[in-house]
Amino acid sequence: MINWLNSHIHYWHWIVFGLILAASEIFVPSFVFLWIGISAVIVGITLSAVVLTFNTQLILWMVLSIICLVTWFKYGTKIMQTRSLSGMALEELIGQSATVVAFNNETGHGRVKFSVPIVGSEQWDIICEDQLVLGDRVSVTKILGNKLLAKKH
Repeated sequence: MINWLNSHIHYWHWIVFGLILAASEIFVPSFVFLWIGISAVIVGITLSAVVLTFNTQLILWMVLSIICLVTWFKYGTKIMQTRSLSGMALEELIGQSATVVAFNNETGHGRVKFSVPIVGSEQWDIICEDQLVLGDRVSVTKILGNKLLAKKH
């Protein structure tokens, strides 16, 4: 059986296998099949340049898959974590906390900064009846057009 595999598995088999695995990622949203597929493509490219036994090909594929997956879960998932709430509905602003970055106590108007972008922006104009100073924390109570009504924490 191994002799048959050594003589009948060619580099393009690995490339096609890798592309099928990568394409199957459409159905599994974890990027696992993508990295296993990329590993198979790398084995296919390596096999096109160097003659390897089927056992060596399998070992190379497993090692590359493990390296890719460990690297992905260690570094890639941190990059993919959302740092933005830009997809949220405008009504979900209510209750969010922000820091005052500018405020005029005479007019009650100012500007706040959220820790992450909300609906596409980190800073928003606010109206607040409370007396505020820079650095105070406020929470959003209502949306008034493109300004937020806030109250002091």
